[in-house]
Amino acid sequence: MPDPKPEALDFLLTRRSRPAKTLTTPAPSREELRPLLTAALRVPDHGKLEPWRLIVLEKPALTRLAALVPARAEALGIDESKREKAVAQFRDADLVVAVICAPKTSDKVPEIEQVQSAACVCLSLLNAALAAGWGANWLSGWASHDEAFCREGLGLRSGESIAGLIHIGTETTAAPERPRPDLDALTEWREA
Repeated sequence: MPDPKPEALDFLLTRRSRPAKTLTTPAPSREELRPLLTAALRVPDHGKLEPWRLIVLEKPALTRLAALVPARAEALGIDESKREKAVAQFRDADLVVAVICAPKTSDKVPEIEQVQSAACVCLSLLNAALAAGWGANWLSGWASHDEAFCREGLGLRSGESIAGLIHIGTETTAAPERPRPDLDALTEWREA
């Protein structure tokens, strides 16, 4: 017999990411962040490989990353508007958790399942932050996919990548509603 958790289901049916540019201080303290990180790591993990890790980026680290963006943008030929957006993503943030996808060699668990597990960490952290009353947003961007930026800025090792950058803080405005997917247009029901 099911053991319903209507509050949890209601949260999931109404959850809304908060635009990162609307987040401000205070951000969670380390003590406040620990249960959110613990919740984030309770994800499907075939083979118990833990193919992910977390890097908590506080203000000084974010300022340092923002300063690295212009040189990488120039090296890659990124236009100025995209460069400035990437600088602002780091410069204007107060707390970001980088979820690092770190696949392990396994004969049993394909890499795609490990990548999907890392994505689950991103969503779980996002939802944990929102459920705890914080504003939160899952971002990426060209810099987070640039190997040189990730290696120099975050110390990522060979084979690692950023699954997501989870911005967490205090929201300054209510999140705008947006159109939602049409369940019936996206769902097939098969009986045989």
